Amino acid sequence: MHFDILTIFPGFFASPLEHGILSRAIGMGTVQVIAHDLRSFTHDRHRTVDDRPFGGGEGMVLKPGPIFECAERIGITPKQYRDTSRESLILLSAQGRPFTQVVAHRLAGLERVVMICGRYEGIDERVNELLADTELSIGDYVLSGGELAATVVLDATVRLLPGVLGHADSARYESFGLADTELSRSPTAPSADGVPRSTHGAGGLLDYPHYTRPAEFRGSVVPEVLLGGDHSEIRKWRRRQQLRKTLINRPDLLSSAVLDVNDHRMLDDLRKELTG
Repeated sequence: MHFDILTIFPGFFASPLEHGILSRAIGMGTVQVIAHDLRSFTHDRHRTVDDRPFGGGEGMVLKPGPIFECAERIGITPKQYRDTSRESLILLSAQGRPFTQVVAHRLAGLERVVMICGRYEGIDERVNELLADTELSIGDYVLSGGELAATVVLDATVRLLPGVLGHADSARYESFGLADTELSRSPTAPSADGVPRSTHGAGGLLDYPHYTRPAEFRGSVVPEVLLGGDHSEIRKWRRRQQLRKTLINRPDLLSSAVLDVNDHRMLDDLRKELTG
């Protein structure tokens, strides 16, 4: 998979690309990431990439010229001619639609993703109208630039690619993990590697709490169910904890989560428990 990042600060990405999952994916040859300097596509001595907004107002706006020239140089066509089943050009913007795990999965299925990092007061809207096929926001807040957002999208997408994480199920059994037919199997049915299934697919919920050694730390003890080896009971406990954490921290997710009759019963019990 190939990522291109259009930015006025290409050096920003040096550190993120040298560590963790991104470094591993690049080293494996699974991913290629190139940051392009928009100032290289200017034609004045000051390498100007921004100008004052028409109509007045505060701040400066990134000019469309350098962005279009950079996109054309790397072989990106206007959006009406683009095969969005293979590639996508994303404008990172506070005005974009939310970036979610579902969007990350869609991007992970593409061959190429191009991201434009905004700066200053914003980007000339003609970039959105004529070039970008997707406008994304990573949250309801404003950043100084799109470089941090691009790093978030890059990391969330790359970790979903085959072979990047250490275990094939890691990206499925976590917060916001998507449900599939395997997740509806018996709680004690073995997974693909023969290990009894002791986890419950997230199905759009938050992840359950995790514990490791020591079993007792500063007076706090690991829940007994996790020490007993009964994978059916562990699975039930973890599902209840997923529902509990989601109910407390992100109740908005419950309306679209994949829930069955037992989940709804547990939610009823949890609501009573939490309200006293």
